[in-house]
Amino acid sequence: MHTREEQLAAFGRLLDVMDTLREKCPWDRKQTFDSLRENTIEETFELAAAISRHDMTEISKELGDVLLHVVFYAKMGSEREKDCAGSSADQPRDYFDIADVCNRLCDKLIFRHPHIYKTNDQIVNGQIVNDTDVSHLWEQVKLREKDGNKTVLGGIPDSLPSLVKAYRIQDKVANVGFDWEKREDVWAKVKEEIAEFEAEMTNLPKDHPVNDKMVNEFGDLLFSLINAARLYKIRPDNALEQTNLKFMRRFNYVEQKAREQGRALQDMSLAEMDALWDEAKQQEKK
Repeated sequence: MHTREEQLAAFGRLLDVMDTLREKCPWDRKQTFDSLRENTIEETFELAAAISRHDMTEISKELGDVLLHVVFYAKMGSEREKDCAGSSADQPRDYFDIADVCNRLCDKLIFRHPHIYKTNDQIVNGQIVNDTDVSHLWEQVKLREKDGNKTVLGGIPDSLPSLVKAYRIQDKVANVGFDWEKREDVWAKVKEEIAEFEAEMTNLPKDHPVNDKMVNEFGDLLFSLINAARLYKIRPDNALEQTNLKFMRRFNYVEQKAREQGRALQDMSLAEMDALWDEAKQQEKK
């Protein structure tokens, strides 16, 4: 591992490279906050994919790409100083640079960890001994921040994927006490939602159009399953992604074996494909 001095030097080198590219590269010079937004989302998903694969080399690479975007936005934020240079005194100078980004983050982290930094001791009720205690404390502190969330659910981004958003909603309300007394109690709710969805779908013709009632009942079922996952310390997004990767791996095996037999999947019976699927499962156990 590198020393702190080496780490700071590497970060300084990155800032120097960003300064040069912003000044001399036509593409980098042309970028704006809006033009980079979609690229940032893509880079974040690529990092998430690398994390799902536990590929440390790729994680390091993708972290660099995400860090590039952080530095890029900070560089563009610092350039607003030039735009405001001729502004009158009553016009806001709402620019920032990478130091502002780092300092605001550090200030926030210190404020949100009064059990470590001994700030806002009046918020700490009792001893903080585990991660659940910290999560409860975190929500209390955020509501007291000057520029923080004004409601419990106020900090959840609208653009979060629905699966992740459902987990965050449930996690946040649980941190203020809105939760099952015993985690086993959630199964009654899951079974209730399954029954309601099944009742809605029973005896429907195959070509029956989707209606709001069907969608709502299925949404309720998913929400209850995500709640169960949360109570048992399972990240539903991670669990589903693992299943996605497993399914793709097995189906690719089926497709490869069919190709080796000189056959197209469309010409195979379901029983034949199931047999190859079982082979793929057995291969994973070896």
